[in-house]
Amino acid sequence: MFDNEKLRSLMAARGFSFYQLWKVTGLGRGSLYRLKDGSSTDPTYATVARIADVLGVSMDDFRKEN
Repeated sequence: MFDNEKLRSLMAARGFSFYQLWKVTGLGRGSLYRLKDGSSTDPTYATVARIADVLGVSMDDFRKEN
């Protein structure tokens, strides 16, 4: 499952607003918003890879521990 809390934390730590992350990643605004608010928990590999690349972290950083 995707850890939306980690996404929000990393966005804040890196100084990214939602708008900036959306523009830089090129992802759909709705898709990114659902990941950020937690209503989407199973994004595609490509989506997580784009976000991780932009934020400079590993894709594993977004894995939610059970």
